[in-house]
Amino acid sequence: MSSTSLASVSVCVCCNKSTMAFSSSKINTFILSSFKPQQTIHPLPSISYRSSFKPQKPLLLPLRIRSAPTSIRATSSSSSSSPATIAEPEGIKINSIPTKPIEGQKTGTSGLRKKVKVFMQENYLANWIQALFNSLPPEDYKNGVLVLGGDGRYFNREAAQIIIKIAAGNGVGKILVGQEGILSTPAVSAVIRKQKANGGFIMSASHNPGGPEYDWGIKFNYSSGQPAPESITDKIYGNTLSISEIKIADIPDVDLSKTGVTKFGSFSVEVIDPVSDYLELLESVFDFPLIRDLISRPDFRFTFDAMHAVTGAYAKPIFVDKLGASPDSITNGIPLEDFGHGHPDPNLTYAKDLVNILYAENGPDFGAASDGDGDRNMILGRSFFVTPSDSVAVIAANASGAIPYFKDGVKGLARSMPTSGALDRVAEKLNLPFFEVPTGWKFFGNLMDAGKLSVCGEESFGTGSDHIREKDGIWAVLAWLSIIAHRNKDKKEGEKLVSVADVVKEHWATYGRNFFSRYDYEECESEGANKMVAYLREIASKSKTGDKYGSYVLKFADDFTYTDPVDGSVVSKQGVRFVFTDGSRIIYRLSGTGSAGATVRVYIEQFEPDASKHDLDAQIALKPLIDLALSLSKLKDFTGREKPTVIT
Repeated sequence: MSSTSLASVSVCVCCNKSTMAFSSSKINTFILSSFKPQQTIHPLPSISYRSSFKPQKPLLLPLRIRSAPTSIRATSSSSSSSPATIAEPEGIKINSIPTKPIEGQKTGTSGLRKKVKVFMQENYLANWIQALFNSLPPEDYKNGVLVLGGDGRYFNREAAQIIIKIAAGNGVGKILVGQEGILSTPAVSAVIRKQKANGGFIMSASHNPGGPEYDWGIKFNYSSGQPAPESITDKIYGNTLSISEIKIADIPDVDLSKTGVTKFGSFSVEVIDPVSDYLELLESVFDFPLIRDLISRPDFRFTFDAMHAVTGAYAKPIFVDKLGASPDSITNGIPLEDFGHGHPDPNLTYAKDLVNILYAENGPDFGAASDGDGDRNMILGRSFFVTPSDSVAVIAANASGAIPYFKDGVKGLARSMPTSGALDRVAEKLNLPFFEVPTGWKFFGNLMDAGKLSVCGEESFGTGSDHIREKDGIWAVLAWLSIIAHRNKDKKEGEKLVSVADVVKEHWATYGRNFFSRYDYEECESEGANKMVAYLREIASKSKTGDKYGSYVLKFADDFTYTDPVDGSVVSKQGVRFVFTDGSRIIYRLSGTGSAGATVRVYIEQFEPDASKHDLDAQIALKPLIDLALSLSKLKDFTGREKPTVIT
């Protein structure tokens, strides 16, 4: 993906879209028998806010594995496995489809994620969706409104129709679905809150790759717009183990290509503009004219990499149409079902094209990227990378002065446990309440709903605030643009602008620098990874204050347990920590966001108050601690891995 061709991508209508009509006489199933190599994968069909892009040749991939039918059919060991008609709402025929439990449907940190071919197995998705309805109190969905959207990845089109029909079969009154099934994760949260919906489905495997050989995912957000709590996801899993029927409406597929309302008796589907509610919210949070003044300056250059993911649908209306950025400042700007062969994870490894642009001689002043479903972000200045841990700390420190939403002050700050302590120091200096939570955005929601939290973040490139109940990639980009715009609002053309690097280095001078790095070992064998964590837990349980680990003296070691200060719920085994007397930390945890194997993550942090050492490369500053982390864990012995997949 070169920077010269990224803004020119074809927009065409998919010519071989399969249909998924259900009837009481025949329940079909998706099968994988008609694989045809080198078929065309198309960008999502054209809608108005993508119309400024010039076409290029569509990507050729061995994609349309879908043969005719759908993935729901009767599967029962009972003598009768025929669909049965059950009590029907007005004007709709509801079929009860016998089914059997399917193993392995336990959600991870953020929903259920598996390979596409797993979800395409008969009843796999349908079972989970029905199990969800079986887990919710009827008043949470009966005759209610649910939102549906996703990141545009492969299988979303078919999945949307399945979800709509099962929702109708379970008595939902209305579905609000993004045009072409498109809604970013933060936009789903925004729509739920704006439209006072009962909840919503998000079809995404987030930052994981897309396509028929790769990943798909589904999660449910509650009425506040936040991911379902573990009390609900645990019930869903329990119900997947005992499910016996799927309730599904006998209605045709809904045309999601154009906005409008389709009615089936008392049930309706409204196809909505994916951008409008979300954009309206962002305009109420930020000073758009101030940001526009910055972006339109001839001495300031901006670039945004949408990674062929969902924020491509939002980049033009927000950055170009509203804020005046040049259309060619948006790269990889059309959502594609396979993300253009890419891995839509905005970090130094998978967003290397953007990194190269920013680190080139005379590169842009500001660069940013977002991930598959639009909830993660990466911020870059010219030849300067802002770590996610520093990013949330800088935003928090500058929020009340630069962002109108916080003009009356910030309520509190929070971070995930593995995230560096940079935010802690801001909270302490500004005398703000501070919270340390497990990894997973759902743990911030209770604090927000209780009025205790305004700004929060995770080291995994997630940043956000209480404007919604999800992390928000574009929000983070606009927050940074607001800070840069605020710092330069009185600068005349020709005067040296305050840069991203200047802002971060001034922050370090005030608060000190938390050197931080994360080593990711992706798709390790689960058995070895689990044995390593068990080994570390045993070491931590036997450790005591004062133990020596090389030149480091142990303060404490544990397996992080969190008690929610709002509802008292307890979550355990959230990461093995070794915390030393000088504030250094080593943390080990298995990620819950992958679809196969285990991702081992090792976090290394060391605080440095001496400003003369702040310009050291993090890998050099942390080398003794990194060496200790790898030897202490015996990671190579347990996993066989010589090197990490990604270093942040």
